[in-house]
Amino acid sequence: MGQCRLKTAALCTSALALAGCLSDVGGNADAPDVVAMQSTQSNTVTAKPTHSEKINAQSDIIQGLIARRSVLPSDSAYSRVATAVLAANSRSAESELRAAQLRARAASKNWLPQIGPNISLTSLGSVVANLIVEQVIYDNGRKMGEREFAVADVEVAAVALVTDTNERVRTGLDLYITAVEAREKHALAIKSAKDIGHFEWVMQQRVNGGVSDSSDLHVLRQKLLEIRASQSAASETATTAIAELNAMSIGDLGDVRGTPNIPVSAHIAQPLSVMQAEAEKIRAVAAAKVDRAGQLPGLTAGGTVGKNSTFGLNIKSEGLLGLGTGDRLKAIEATREAAGRRVSQATEDANRQLRKFEGQIASKERQAQEAAGLTAQAKRNLDLFQAQYDAGQRQVMDVVGVYETFARQQEAEVALKYEAIRLRVAMAELLGVLADGSAI
Repeated sequence: MGQCRLKTAALCTSALALAGCLSDVGGNADAPDVVAMQSTQSNTVTAKPTHSEKINAQSDIIQGLIARRSVLPSDSAYSRVATAVLAANSRSAESELRAAQLRARAASKNWLPQIGPNISLTSLGSVVANLIVEQVIYDNGRKMGEREFAVADVEVAAVALVTDTNERVRTGLDLYITAVEAREKHALAIKSAKDIGHFEWVMQQRVNGGVSDSSDLHVLRQKLLEIRASQSAASETATTAIAELNAMSIGDLGDVRGTPNIPVSAHIAQPLSVMQAEAEKIRAVAAAKVDRAGQLPGLTAGGTVGKNSTFGLNIKSEGLLGLGTGDRLKAIEATREAAGRRVSQATEDANRQLRKFEGQIASKERQAQEAAGLTAQAKRNLDLFQAQYDAGQRQVMDVVGVYETFARQQEAEVALKYEAIRLRVAMAELLGVLADGSAI
């Protein structure tokens, strides 16, 4: 009986295939024209999009990630650092994304019948092998929820990949900015050591001539040692930062120079933390749909094909219905509201962080401008004291005190300038605009 059914199914399949071939010809007796038409169609046919490409095209989250553009100026020092750092990236998050894409492709076929073997040993010692076939007819939306969960899992992995990439670029840029700042401080220390060394020589001559006390000479020598220590520390900081940057990039970045402006603002893109919360919300809602369907009975059709073939309809449920079923369903529905509130909380936190960055950037840049003005004023005072010293109206230590004020203002100006740059990089990382989304 089973063989008859299989033969009948094979015959039906062959008949359907033959009918499809005949419908393509359409009764046209001009065979060469048909072949030419089919050849033309085969030459112009476009490649069928993959399941991952379909998900990318249909997902607003992934499309939003792809549309992001880097705020780093092209062909700049920042762009060179970002390119070198990303070229050496192991991209572990990409493996997670590929795994999620494979799970989504597998879940997209969960509506098809499930087939599996059933091998049992009878009481007579013989082995009976059957083929089990099961098709879900009604499952309260469980299969659909599984497909939605798998797609949302791809979106979560995509956001994680973009977040990981932007974090890596920021790490590289922070190291580069640290090196540039240390180099500038090193240059200032060299200039200060040269100037204080000149004052120390003058004081040495005055002490040798009996004009000044040796205590002032000791003070100047102490200041000179402190400046040289700062010079060495700045040099070591720059060397260490470049070495660490080279370790995480491809190629040597020791010759990269420049710190161009990064045009970042709070409205150029949605923060990645918000997109992460939205993707997780979609996934949580899909999981709740699956959980809810598991609490309710569903209808399946199935049977076994083999020695003793059977077929029938089954009503099945993963959990037993009881007095607590209603509360369990309410708890599952509550996860939807909780996921929505997490998105609202993530949006609030991101907006607060953006407002904080905006305020800090404006404050640091304003302070840097004020420090530049104070540096210029300190330089004018130094020039005035130097002229009065040359005229014999000031002592050496008076000029040294003014010079120290000038040197401190220079260092403060440099520190504030690079603090503002770091804040801009951090803000760009929060927005996920340190690298092109299409390239990621």
